[in-house]
Amino acid sequence: MSPRTTYLDKGVGHAMSTLSAAAKKGLGDPVLAELVMVRASQINACAFCLDMHVDIALKGGETTKRIALLNSWEEAGELFSERERAALALTEAVTFLTDGFVPDATYEDAAKHFDEAELAHLIGLIAVINSWNRLMVSRRIEPGGYAR
Repeated sequence: MSPRTTYLDKGVGHAMSTLSAAAKKGLGDPVLAELVMVRASQINACAFCLDMHVDIALKGGETTKRIALLNSWEEAGELFSERERAALALTEAVTFLTDGFVPDATYEDAAKHFDEAELAHLIGLIAVINSWNRLMVSRRIEPGGYAR
């Protein structure tokens, strides 16, 4: 499959990058941020974003084992912390909005592990990676095309 277009308006790209950087910074945990972005990108089948965020996660200290098991994090036992599991559950709930609203139990569990500001940044990060996924998948942007 070749790209339909590689054009992305500079204003849109800059705004998305700024939002992504702000959400990551406010979350304060770069490894968790990458796990969230990888998980959403898995769900959305975005090869470009998966390639990029797996690479960033590994360079940031994440293990190949955890990346390999991320798709089945619920069955991975204690490999992921309670805080990470809460973030991943919220990531899935926000990404799968076609199933309805984010369940109260999922939100409340995340709120136990993140203060109000962190939770707002986590939701912002989930929203922006879903937007990036949609931009890349709809244009069929292939993996490997970002500056490493």
